[in-house]
Amino acid sequence: MEDLKTSETWRVFRIQSELVDGFETLHDLGPAVTIFGSSRLSEESAYYKEAGIVARKLADDGFAVITGGGPGIMEGANKGAKKGRGQSVGLNIEIPTEQLPNEFQDIPLHFRYFFIRKLMFVKYAIAFIIFPGGFGTMDELFEALTLSQTKRIDHFPIVLYGSEYWKGLLDWLKDTLVASGTISKEDFSLFSLVDTPEEVCTLVVNHCKAYDINLPK
Repeated sequence: MEDLKTSETWRVFRIQSELVDGFETLHDLGPAVTIFGSSRLSEESAYYKEAGIVARKLADDGFAVITGGGPGIMEGANKGAKKGRGQSVGLNIEIPTEQLPNEFQDIPLHFRYFFIRKLMFVKYAIAFIIFPGGFGTMDELFEALTLSQTKRIDHFPIVLYGSEYWKGLLDWLKDTLVASGTISKEDFSLFSLVDTPEEVCTLVVNHCKAYDINLPK
C-alpha cells in the first residue's frame, strides 16, 4: 500500500496548506508592489542599489514591497523597504541552489511550489517592477505579460527597469515577434521602460489614482 506521505493525495494537502498560509498571511497587506530581479547581482551592482532606492521610495509612500526573498536584487529591495514605512515581504522558495532568505524581511513566507508562490506575487501586487535578471525573472515577466494580454488579470503596471539591459530583448520582440505577427505593436503598451526610481513611483501612484485604488496613508 502506498505511503500517504509520498502519494499524490498527500501532495494536495501540502498545496492546500501553502495556499491557506499565503492567503491568511497576506490578506491584510494593503497596496503592494512586487520587485523582481537577479539573485546573482551583488550589493556593488548599480541595479542592486537602485532596487533599494525604488523600494525605499515606495515604502515611504506606504506601499508594501514584495520580493522573492533571496539575495541580489531581492535583498536590495527588501533592505530598502525595511528602511521605509511599508512592510518588507519575502516569498521564499525551496530550491537546491541560490535561494538563501535575506535578513531584511518583516513578513517571510516559505514555499515548496513555484506556482503557489507565483500566484501570491500576482494576487497581492498592484504593480510588477522587473529589474535585470535571469530565467526566473524572465519567467515572471512573460507570465505577467501573458496574463495581462489575455485579460486573465486586471491591467496593472509592468515596469522594466534599465533600458540598456532590456534593449536587446525589446529589439527582438519588435524585429521578430511583431514582424512575424505573433504579437502586435499594441502589446508593447502592456509594459513600461524606465531608468529612474522616480519614474517607477510616478507610474505606480498614477495607476492607483486612475483605478481608484486607495493610496496608503
